[in-house]
Amino acid sequence: MEGVKGAEAGTSSEPSSSLVKADMKNKQTDEYTENPSNTIRVYEHEHDDDEHEHEHDQHQEAFSKFVPGPLLPLKDQLEKDKDDESLRRWKEKLLGCVESDLNGQKDPEVKFHSIAIISKDAGEITISLPVKESQSGRPLFTLREGVQYRIKPTFTVLHNIVSGLTYISTAWKGGVQVDRVKGMLGTFAPQKDAYVELLDEETAPSGIFARGLYTAKLRFEDDDKRCHLELDFSFEIKKKS
Repeated sequence: MEGVKGAEAGTSSEPSSSLVKADMKNKQTDEYTENPSNTIRVYEHEHDDDEHEHEHDQHQEAFSKFVPGPLLPLKDQLEKDKDDESLRRWKEKLLGCVESDLNGQKDPEVKFHSIAIISKDAGEITISLPVKESQSGRPLFTLREGVQYRIKPTFTVLHNIVSGLTYISTAWKGGVQVDRVKGMLGTFAPQKDAYVELLDEETAPSGIFARGLYTAKLRFEDDDKRCHLELDFSFEIKKKS
């Protein structure tokens, strides 16, 4: 996949801001020894984890209050600081060949081409977008209970940089919400080639009460709360063979 992705903290108003995708994962280390003093160290680790969790909550709260600055057309962003040779080369490398897209349009457009579901049980199931009328009202895919799976969207970005592209996946069973996942994809520059991403791995529910038909909604939006895709669909969980 070509193209450069940036950090979720990038803003659409600053063309020279760093666009580095942040990938933060919590790590947990289990220690075992017969030395009694380890009891104290384990307690200290747990205390540190509580502090990190508190800091993470504070960061999430601050991020939720973040308001991006005004968006500039991509053409204006490229022409800004054009006398700085190093900055000009950096922008060209970042944005690639998008001359034909410099039409002065300010708002970015994210065009989704397909959504794929990948699992060891069923392989890769690809659904072209928009969903065909013949598939409307029918389950888009079927998973076996307890199987791990990932969703793979394919999309292109047009006109301008899309900052902080996030997704929200919600599922209901019998009218009751049973799952809600929110994640960050990152910041993407416009380019001719499509981006192919993998959302976080999830595990299908298991048990007799988990089997059956689910309704779901998958939504993609950016820092400016622009919704680029809202897909309503259904899927089925079947008994593990």
